[in-house]
Amino acid sequence: MNGAHRVHRNAAVLSALAVLSASLILSCTPSPTYDVVIRHGTVYDGSGGKPVQADVAIRGDSIVGIGDYSKAHARTEVDATGLAVAPGFINMLSWATQSLIQDGRGMGDIMQGVTLEVMGEGESMGPWNDAQKAFDVSQQGDIKYPVTWSTLGGYMDSLVSRGISTNVASFVGATTVRVHEIGSINRAPTPEELERMRGLVRQAMEEGALGVGSALIYTPATFASTEELIELSKVASSYGGSYISHIRNESSQLPQAIDELIRISREAGIHAEVYHFKAAGKENWGLIDTAIAQIERARASGLNVTADMYNYTASSTGLDAIMPPWVQEGGYDEWVKRLKDPAIRKRVAREIVTPTDAWDNGYISTGSPDKILLVGFKADSLKKYTGRTLADVAKIRGKSAPETAMDLVIGDGTRVQCVFFEMSEDNVKKEMALPWVSFASDGESMAPEGVFLLSNTHPRSYGNFARLLGKYVREEKVIPLEEAIRKLTSLPATNLGLKRRGMLKTGDFADVVVFDPATIIDHATFDKPHQLATGVRDLFVNGVQVVKDGTHTGSKPGRVVRGPGYKGR
Repeated sequence: MNGAHRVHRNAAVLSALAVLSASLILSCTPSPTYDVVIRHGTVYDGSGGKPVQADVAIRGDSIVGIGDYSKAHARTEVDATGLAVAPGFINMLSWATQSLIQDGRGMGDIMQGVTLEVMGEGESMGPWNDAQKAFDVSQQGDIKYPVTWSTLGGYMDSLVSRGISTNVASFVGATTVRVHEIGSINRAPTPEELERMRGLVRQAMEEGALGVGSALIYTPATFASTEELIELSKVASSYGGSYISHIRNESSQLPQAIDELIRISREAGIHAEVYHFKAAGKENWGLIDTAIAQIERARASGLNVTADMYNYTASSTGLDAIMPPWVQEGGYDEWVKRLKDPAIRKRVAREIVTPTDAWDNGYISTGSPDKILLVGFKADSLKKYTGRTLADVAKIRGKSAPETAMDLVIGDGTRVQCVFFEMSEDNVKKEMALPWVSFASDGESMAPEGVFLLSNTHPRSYGNFARLLGKYVREEKVIPLEEAIRKLTSLPATNLGLKRRGMLKTGDFADVVVFDPATIIDHATFDKPHQLATGVRDLFVNGVQVVKDGTHTGSKPGRVVRGPGYKGR
């Protein structure tokens, strides 16, 4: 054999040996054991205890271990060195009912670490009869959509079928079931109507509703008696659900309104929660101490009474909140008809500026029309007033503030969304430190683009949770980080009776947020609300990565989170 042949043969042998060696190495390399391992993070499990340095292992939609996984193999490896790893946050009051139809990414909340949106403040997206469906379509503003469902469960399923990044859950609205049976008039239901209302609550609970939600400063909810609410709550209680309420008065009659909620809790045998706990109006700020004492006495007596809050000194609602309930009876069309009557307009204008204990008047609580900011119009002709105060617009139009408010409601075809500056910063911090208070945006979850830019909003829609962790935890040290995380996760999950949510522990769903405690912060302001928060680097919903390196991945793994009474599959 000549030298050339020997060289060729030796090269072939060496090549074959190299291929064999590579094959052996590959065959000995273990296949990925986990779908995701989040490594080297500071893990806050949601209990409120001190964090630990650990890895989090995820397989499918669940957490399968927390500890040392340094030798484990995963399809996705996340290095969380120097970052906090926590359960996904729960938004106890979300108005993403329409914004998620428009954009299922839920950017405003997702970029703050929210993985569950809880809906249903008084009004829910079902059960609806034909008249309610038609009314919803008539009130649609910048966001348009067909109503293809009738039940609350049908609405929730429709969101998931469209594709959403967050999980969703809902209470059934006490107002919704009332309107379903007796419309918007001011009278008590007959025994037969009340039983049908109870039946609607029963149906919603079996579809997965979390309980009954009320909003008692608004018509026609304000026409409901305490006894009516107790009867609806008894149904929810029988399924292990809750009663949650925008109470009947958040200003001068705050103690009386808290008493009503406590009575409902006691007589219905139900967990009860106060929506967006506050004392509105400078002259009422001191009542927050009375309200706190009332709730703590109720808790000490064995009742499960809790509250939630947003982290701002301004609320947001419509101009209906400055007008007496009687003028709104019968719904929007009847309200407008009355506002066009000169004699009625004169009476309404007088009542708007007159202090009263009979109803919760937002005009009086703010103290001035220059503290009422107009942020949301349906009519294109009125959008020019977006971002102006009611006082500004009254001056432009040459009318009094009450007359201007009535004209705007007539002209817009809606109640007109506003921001009301009426709370105390000291109270915000005091409420935040209470161990039984969780957090809620009371806003939509939007993106700073497209149709969302046609109206303004309260900055809480983009910043409520990041503001807590940045301003109040890191900068002002109102509460420790581990306590803030507990109040964002396990506290609301426990109050709502949710299984496998709200904690980082083996067997729970993998809703996990990785964020930087040193940088997380809100950027949305009242002047420029459409600004995303920053500081959340990675986010997983049901084990799927939705945020990677601070950017939304486009994934939409959100599910319906059902309440304890769910009777489905």
